[in-house]
Amino acid sequence: MENPKLKKLLDNWIEEATITQIQEKMTSGELTSKELVVLYLHRISIYDKSIHSILEVNPDALQIAAALDAERKELGPRSELHGIPILIKDNIDTADKMHTSAGSLALKDSIALKDSYVAEQLRKAGAVILGKTNMTEWANFMALGMKSGYSSRGGQVLNPYGPGKFEVGGSSSGSGAAVAANLAAAAIGTETSGSILNPSCQNSLVGIKPTVGLISRRGIIPIAHTQDTAGPMARTVRDAAIILNSLTGRDEGDPITTTNPHLGKDFTHHLRQDGLKGKRIGVDLEGFIEQLSEEKQKIFHDSIAILEAAGAEVIEKIDLPCANVKWSYDVLTYEFKPDLNAYLNNLHPSIPIRTLKDLIDFNNRNKDIMLKYGQAVLIQSEETSGSLSEEKYVKALEFDYYQSTQQGIDYALEQYQLDAILFPSEEGSHISAKAGYPTIAVPAGYTSEGEPFGITFAGTAYSEPQLIEAAFAFEQVTRFRKPPVLEEE
Repeated sequence: MENPKLKKLLDNWIEEATITQIQEKMTSGELTSKELVVLYLHRISIYDKSIHSILEVNPDALQIAAALDAERKELGPRSELHGIPILIKDNIDTADKMHTSAGSLALKDSIALKDSYVAEQLRKAGAVILGKTNMTEWANFMALGMKSGYSSRGGQVLNPYGPGKFEVGGSSSGSGAAVAANLAAAAIGTETSGSILNPSCQNSLVGIKPTVGLISRRGIIPIAHTQDTAGPMARTVRDAAIILNSLTGRDEGDPITTTNPHLGKDFTHHLRQDGLKGKRIGVDLEGFIEQLSEEKQKIFHDSIAILEAAGAEVIEKIDLPCANVKWSYDVLTYEFKPDLNAYLNNLHPSIPIRTLKDLIDFNNRNKDIMLKYGQAVLIQSEETSGSLSEEKYVKALEFDYYQSTQQGIDYALEQYQLDAILFPSEEGSHISAKAGYPTIAVPAGYTSEGEPFGITFAGTAYSEPQLIEAAFAFEQVTRFRKPPVLEEE
């Protein structure tokens, strides 16, 4: 890098820089948004060769940043995201020069006709949408046994803490790897079941999977309207809360958002150092910890001790009646077809993929490049009627909601008078997902080999404030996160 000022920032500052720290430099005039974009583009060009986290960079990013710099001088910043480069997952529509493909070569030429709600909100807040991140193809709803982070369009995302050694997590794998590697200030992921929480835990990040309804899903390639949501992935709880502020709201294009009670709420007000004091945290070890290595089990038990030292009352061995029920993904199987068909039908007329059947046929015609893991899940969904009238679907829908709420999260919270439930890593994420309830992941340490490990706090609908308090207090006491050691190629 030729510019001595930028080289100094690159060598001594940009790594792990928080949104608040970036804003301080931009407010003082030490840094512009345009210069910040250059710094991140430099890191992408050097380090993403080995982790494959980013599918494409926004060709207008520098010009957008320059415009925001001019606006800052004239009018001041729009929000704490003004001029901040944010990456977004490749299943989130942007009406610009970038594509939205869900990681599939079938949609590699698809440019959205309209911004998604998420993109609208980011732009309104003054963020720079820096690029699109790689992901598990079709958000891991394509094939049985597909490796997390793999897509036909972008190849295999690797974990920056151990490329080829540790699981990167999915399906928001590119968002997780990119933020962990400091290729942007933060990113947006999406989750149907574990797809924000899993890569956050695997990449030593904070990930907020919000209540279904807190953030509009309009313009996001769907899996299932019952469970889908977008959410922030960042290196600190504060950064994640700042982004959450910009994304929440009500949208006529997504009716569930009318249930959102947090309109205009500033989630940073819940960044309390004493956020664990007096909180009752429940832990159900049976069924959620046995599959972990002894080392990871120890990290989890150490986390419980930290919670107690920070003033929380931990109630161990709580009973979650739903913990051992036989779950299915039938709801997703039935909802995927009509939801995806509705999305594909609204693409630009030049895109020939208009239905799930078209997608399956395209994959079959190009099986050498498209079907590394097959497409059994797509075929299974296509075999449904698409009408959502089947008895099997309705039974599964009622079963999932009853078990995950009245026999799951809500049962435990009421029975033991809890503020939140603690899980190791993303274990238990399927329960919150089926309930449509929020969960926050926060770094909890590393194994002796250097693999990141996280814990998650789960709660009832729209309990994000309490969960942020708990996650922030844990983070401030521990400060476990450390950046990966990246190799130049």
